Amino acid sequence: MSAIKNLIHWDHVNKWLGRTGIEMKWQPYGMPDVMDPYHTRFSDIEPMPRWNVPEKVFISAAITGAFHSKKSNPNQPITISEIKKSAEECILAGAPIIHIHVRDEKGFNVLDKSLFEEVILPLREKYPDVSVDACLVAVNGEESAEMARIFQSGLLDAVPINATSVILGDNMFVKTPHGMIEKTRMTLAAGMIPSIGVYTDGDVDNARRFLIDTGLLEPPVLWGVLPALPGCSPMYSPESMIDGLMRTVRLIKEVDPTSIIMVAAAGRASTYVATLAMLMGLHVRVGMEDTIWKWPHRDDVITNNAEQFKLAAGIAKSLGREIMSADEYRALIGFAKRPSDQLKSAAG
Repeated sequence: MSAIKNLIHWDHVNKWLGRTGIEMKWQPYGMPDVMDPYHTRFSDIEPMPRWNVPEKVFISAAITGAFHSKKSNPNQPITISEIKKSAEECILAGAPIIHIHVRDEKGFNVLDKSLFEEVILPLREKYPDVSVDACLVAVNGEESAEMARIFQSGLLDAVPINATSVILGDNMFVKTPHGMIEKTRMTLAAGMIPSIGVYTDGDVDNARRFLIDTGLLEPPVLWGVLPALPGCSPMYSPESMIDGLMRTVRLIKEVDPTSIIMVAAAGRASTYVATLAMLMGLHVRVGMEDTIWKWPHRDDVITNNAEQFKLAAGIAKSLGREIMSADEYRALIGFAKRPSDQLKSAAG
């Protein structure tokens, strides 16, 4: 305190206190309102205009994915019955969109039309309004053929096209240019909506070069941002989370100004990055595909997917955003709902 006193010219301060006292200078020009939040007396502008944030948000529930095992989180849905049960819990909690992967008897992610049908067909029959999508990643010729059969099954509304080449965890995860292009063509030919998956900012440029500037996809495009996992856009702290997501979103909007962007609550960023996305007017995906943790700063693991959906829905509500219905989501992405008889004939 003494150092501060020594730096202040108290003689000058005291001189002006003696002349004018401590009163502030106040000259109101808008009385009787000191501050009218809706008008100004000097013009017809709105002093504090409303933000351009969409009223509605879609929230997708990603049930299990390909990454995590029960070793990481004992609650992870692995078996077909667990995946189906978890999906139904999310639907009953209000989830309009379910994102599906299936696992084999050893717990590994597989492409198997019959397993997808075991999960999806009962859900479609019981909850016909829910939108269902799935990540179909073929790693060999056999799975490529099975992927083609799933594309023609009518089971899905949308399919992610990952435009990425990363070291994902301890694995090389590379999507070839011709593979991206052909999978996009197949998705469109099957009447589904492609969702461009980006893991780092360079993936945005891959999508631009191979899928958008070529005319294969026309804006507005559905994008899925998957950050914060090892090898993806790093999010080590709130600062790097904000910087990273802002950069990715800015790049997407440069490439596709009318973009529809969904952000996954992934890795350690978990619920925080989902909250940031909703603050930014974006959409979100939550669930045990993308993270095992509830919070970035604690080690509490997710108990079940419905719990995470309810948490995200509560955040959306607290931000004044209403959750879209499945039909509103389909209208947004430009997907025409399939008739139930078409689904049954494809399954048969």
